[in-house]
Amino acid sequence: MHADPPPLPAHRVARFLFTGALAALGLWILWDFLPSLIWATVFAVATWPLYDRFRRVMPGAGEGTVLAPLAFTLVVGCVFLVPLVTMGIALGREALFVARFLPSLEETGVPLPDWLGELPLAGGYVARWWQNNLADPHAVTELLGRLDRGTVVDWTREIGTQLARRSTVLIFTLLTLFFLYRDGDGLVRQLEDLAVALVGPQGRRVGVHMVLAVRGTVNGLVLVGLAEGLLLGMAYLLLGVPHPALFGGSTAVLGMIPFGAPVVFGIASLVLLAQSGVVPAAILLGLGTVVVFVADHFVRPALIGGAVKLPFLWVLLGILGGLEAFGLVGLFLGPAVMAALIALWREWTALARRAAAAD
Repeated sequence: MHADPPPLPAHRVARFLFTGALAALGLWILWDFLPSLIWATVFAVATWPLYDRFRRVMPGAGEGTVLAPLAFTLVVGCVFLVPLVTMGIALGREALFVARFLPSLEETGVPLPDWLGELPLAGGYVARWWQNNLADPHAVTELLGRLDRGTVVDWTREIGTQLARRSTVLIFTLLTLFFLYRDGDGLVRQLEDLAVALVGPQGRRVGVHMVLAVRGTVNGLVLVGLAEGLLLGMAYLLLGVPHPALFGGSTAVLGMIPFGAPVVFGIASLVLLAQSGVVPAAILLGLGTVVVFVADHFVRPALIGGAVKLPFLWVLLGILGGLEAFGLVGLFLGPAVMAALIALWREWTALARRAAAAD
């Protein structure tokens, strides 16, 4: 019979309890700042190779100075702030246009497009609905009158609150990013020592896999999304979609999320269908489908999973599951967690095979 293991000493139990309570208290204190900390970590991991090159060539950026981390943090801030401010201005102009356009509809209505009744299957039904609800100015007035003014005001206030909150997150993200750039080398060594102490010799390799997964995810989501926005933005311009810059920017932003870009070019296709007819809308819809299919099935899996040899299924599950669990930041955390799990699985199965071969 095996003897029962000796009980843990009282001082070790007390130390574990104290450490757990202290960690829980720290997590509770930092809870509202966790999004900023996580985003700063993602940015630091993704841009560290560029920052390392930057500080090597920057004059006066020696060890312990703040010049290089401060300058690079400002660069990263401008890279992300300028597109957000530009899109905000564009959205503000569009909202002003809509605000001025809606009252004119109450006087003139929306004319019925000639081609709408010729659509197969539902063309007659859609044309009758349009004629009864949009072409008649009195019907438009009644339709717009159903909008609850109080609800619109509440939406406006909520948008303002969210913008203020996101701005605060962005400020603390940049502040944290500066300190990560400044103290990143020492922090990496500490994390490597901690990983080895907790997981064993394979802890360092697991950490490397997580870092590569985050960088690959940034490349696969952000860069591919920007490429989709650029390509489809040119298509919007050439095919005559109104406000092509706004549609292109929206495609780039939503293109960072899997299956997000089809929402934008689908709406653009409907707008083009209403203005120019079936052929330009079909061209845009087909071109958008091809671009997104190639990006989601070939480019993204190669960029995200190729660095750590992560199967596409686990890449997709990590992205979608991370988005569902943690929001937008989960797009980057999900693949990193999947990469760590796959790395541990491979390490442990390799150890099991070597142990079985040795017996």
